[in-house]
Amino acid sequence: MIFAFVLGIVPIILWLERKLLGRFQSRLGPNRVGFRGLLQPAADVLKLLSKEASTPETAVPWMMAIAPVISIVTAVATLAIIPWGPEGAWGGNLGLYGIDVSIGVLYFFAFGSLAFYGLMLGGWSSGSKYSFLGAMRSAAQLISYEVALALSVLGVVIMAESLSLVSIVEKQQDTLWYAAPQVVGLLVFFVAGVAETNRAPFDLPEAETELVAGYQTEYSGMRYGLFAMAEYVNMITLSGLAVTLFFGGWSGPVLPGPLWFVVKLALVVFVFMWLRATLPRLRYDQLMQVGWKVLLPVATLNAVVTAVIVVYTG
Repeated sequence: MIFAFVLGIVPIILWLERKLLGRFQSRLGPNRVGFRGLLQPAADVLKLLSKEASTPETAVPWMMAIAPVISIVTAVATLAIIPWGPEGAWGGNLGLYGIDVSIGVLYFFAFGSLAFYGLMLGGWSSGSKYSFLGAMRSAAQLISYEVALALSVLGVVIMAESLSLVSIVEKQQDTLWYAAPQVVGLLVFFVAGVAETNRAPFDLPEAETELVAGYQTEYSGMRYGLFAMAEYVNMITLSGLAVTLFFGGWSGPVLPGPLWFVVKLALVVFVFMWLRATLPRLRYDQLMQVGWKVLLPVATLNAVVTAVIVVYTG
C-alpha cells in the first residue's frame, strides 16, 4: 500500500512543484501534455522507462544497479511509520499508519542512515571521478546534518517522554503543539532536514556547475528515476515527521484527523518548494559552517535547556 501511495503521490508533487516554480518565476510551467500539463509526469516516466540503463566499462555493474534500490526502499520504509490518522481511522483498532513502533524516532534515523549507502555505493561503483566526488560530498553532508537533525528532535522526545510517534501526537493533543515550546528545535530540524534531503539551497551533492550531476552522473533511465523518486519520498517523509513532532500530527478541529494531516503536510512541502524557488545554492564551505558551527551548537543547547526545564517543572 505504501509503494502504491508513493507511485501515486510523487508524480502529483512533481507536477505541483513545476507549476509552483513556474508561478514564482513568472512562467507557465508544464502546460502541453494533458489538461494544464497534468500528464507531464506520466510522459516523464515513459521517457525514463524507454531510455537505456547504460553502465560504464569502469563501473561495478551489480553495485551500480542496487544503489538506487537501496535509496528507494529505505525511503519507503521510513514513510511506513508516519501516523496519518488516529486509531480507528481504518475501522476497528487499526490506525492510519503502517506500523507504530515504540522507538519510532530511532527507526526514522536508522533507515535514514541506511539511505547514505545508496548514494555512496552509486557514486563509487559508477567508475567516474565526478560520481565519486559527488558521493563523498553526499557522505560529508549527510553525516554533518544528521547530527543536528537528531539533536533537534531530542527536545520533543524529552517533553513527550516517548519515542513513539503516535504517543508524541497524542501527548500534543493533551497539551499544546511542540512548535511553540520547541520553536528552536523546529527551525534546526527544518534546516537540517532540507540538507538531509539534498534540496535547494543545500543541493550540493548534485551540483551541475562543478560535478555534472554528482553521484548520479552516470545513471540513466529508470535507475536515475529511482534516485529522483527517493528524493521526493524523503521530502514527504521529513515533512510528515515535522507535522508529527511539532504540529500536532492529525489533531485539529472540525475536519477529520487524516485530512488535517494532509493539509499540514502540504503546507510544509510547499515551504520546501518555496525555498527552491527563492534561495541560491550555497558554497560547500558555507554548508559545512552552517552545519557544524551554527546548527549543532544551537540544537545541543536547546536539548540541554529543555531537559533542565522539564526536570525542574516536573
